Amino acid sequence: MKVTEITNTEFTAMVQAAATKLNKNSDFINSLNVFPVPDGDTGTNMSLSMASGYKYVNKDVKTNVGDLTAALAKGLLMGARGNSGVILSQIFRGFSKSTEGKETLSAQDISDAFVAGTEIAYKSVMKPTEGTILTVVRMAATAGKKAAATTNDVVAVMDAIYQASQSALEKTPDLLPVLKQVGVVDSGGQGLVFVLEAFDDVLNGRNDAESGEYQPNDAEMNQMIKVADQSVQSKLNPEDIVYGYCTQIMVRIGKGREVDHQFDYQTFYDYLAKLGDSLLVINDDDIVKVHVHTEHPGKVLAWGQEFGDLATVKVDNMRLQQETIIEEDEDSQEDASPIQKAESISTQQPTSDTAIISVSSGKGLNQLFESLGVNYIVSGGQTMNPSTEDIVNAIQNTKAKQAIVLPNNKNIFLAAEQAAKVVDIPTVIVHSKTISQGITAMLGFNPENSLEDNQKAMEDNLPTVKSGQVTTAIRDTKIDDLDIKKDQFMGIVDGDIATVGDKLIDTAIQMVKKMLDDDSEAITIIYGEGADQAAAEKVQAGILKLDDELEVEIHEGDQPVYPFLISVE
Repeated sequence: MKVTEITNTEFTAMVQAAATKLNKNSDFINSLNVFPVPDGDTGTNMSLSMASGYKYVNKDVKTNVGDLTAALAKGLLMGARGNSGVILSQIFRGFSKSTEGKETLSAQDISDAFVAGTEIAYKSVMKPTEGTILTVVRMAATAGKKAAATTNDVVAVMDAIYQASQSALEKTPDLLPVLKQVGVVDSGGQGLVFVLEAFDDVLNGRNDAESGEYQPNDAEMNQMIKVADQSVQSKLNPEDIVYGYCTQIMVRIGKGREVDHQFDYQTFYDYLAKLGDSLLVINDDDIVKVHVHTEHPGKVLAWGQEFGDLATVKVDNMRLQQETIIEEDEDSQEDASPIQKAESISTQQPTSDTAIISVSSGKGLNQLFESLGVNYIVSGGQTMNPSTEDIVNAIQNTKAKQAIVLPNNKNIFLAAEQAAKVVDIPTVIVHSKTISQGITAMLGFNPENSLEDNQKAMEDNLPTVKSGQVTTAIRDTKIDDLDIKKDQFMGIVDGDIATVGDKLIDTAIQMVKKMLDDDSEAITIIYGEGADQAAAEKVQAGILKLDDELEVEIHEGDQPVYPFLISVE
């Protein structure tokens, strides 16, 4: 059936469908990361960004589609995470500008909107690269423009846009050699194809978006679990914790010997709701995941087994955890100097008119940045890029007259730059790509200097440090001349995989060996999850065997994903 306009009802459904499709497919998009590292988060970033866009659209009561496209653009911008999320927000910023004031959208309006979105998206990137999400949106918009010249059917135009996006995605490996080498399509482009597919599904009556409350994906659930569990990590008496066991299970629906019930979400949820609080339940056709605080973890496990077998089980005694936390806090505070106590605070008031905001993940790293003069830590980095709104809130919370932002990850640059445009105080970005660069940049800050002079001095420091990271491969692949096997250790130097090995310590030492040159003087080892002080000391000893005149420092960072962050200066 021919359709000549999109009303507010259709547009809202299109955005909801896109949010749901990205949510369902975020893990798949993540898996397309070129490097086989456990921080591929394009799918998570795009899913959370679109979820924020839908939230803004859903709460807007306007019937004017132009107002809804503006709400979508605003929601995407504030929720934008990572480069992929920011570029997605820019596509729909152009879309919104093109549709401003329109009551409904015609076929020509849809075509013009994607053309405008393409133009804005390309302008948002300093050096646009073909073979990425930009190529996908450009070729999709071109196809939409061609279709709109011959028909006023919005379904036909959206069909052309979606089909062209699929074709463009398939061509991304031919345009970006690294994609072809690894054997994947562009992850951001794949995310956009899912968005356009969802739009096309709705207009063709194929909308399978889940009704009712939005269901979180794994990353969102993990973040909510973290927030829920932190609610009991304050200075309360362990005996005041009403539900003492943090219980998490994953059930394979319909599998196993104890299955007595056909899975029904509401039935499953309602029983668990009676057992405790902080309940989170997500499911698809094959599995259901549960997080709940309860006094009866056995009943949670038994209930899960009535619907399938237990793939994973995790039970933590929160009262015992709280006792340990209190004991450790008391010990650390007793031993801490006044300066150390002050540095343990996550937000410090600026000592000058300028506030410094740093993105970091890990207690040790946070304290290290704070000791160097950072006023506000935005939690995030490799595994969870902060949103534009997160950075905006951080800048505003400092109450300073001007601000400097250290992203410490190139995938956060665009979100930081968008935040700088939104806030009402002068804000600059120091483009630190790594934690090591962020630390080095802080050495160039002078509270007496102007904002611009500090930005220049801090950025001038960035090239003086080489950044190394050791992590674990999550799949088999081949990059350049390196054959990489799943679970091997990789040493990554300034964004390139330099070494691969079966042993953590040896891989770290070999990575440093490749980082050294005649001018190398100082090395900093920061150990995180997957390593400890003893392992760091073994790396230190191995480095000193290479050159016993080097100065080698060790710090505890507590960072996820990377057992070692190592800088050479």
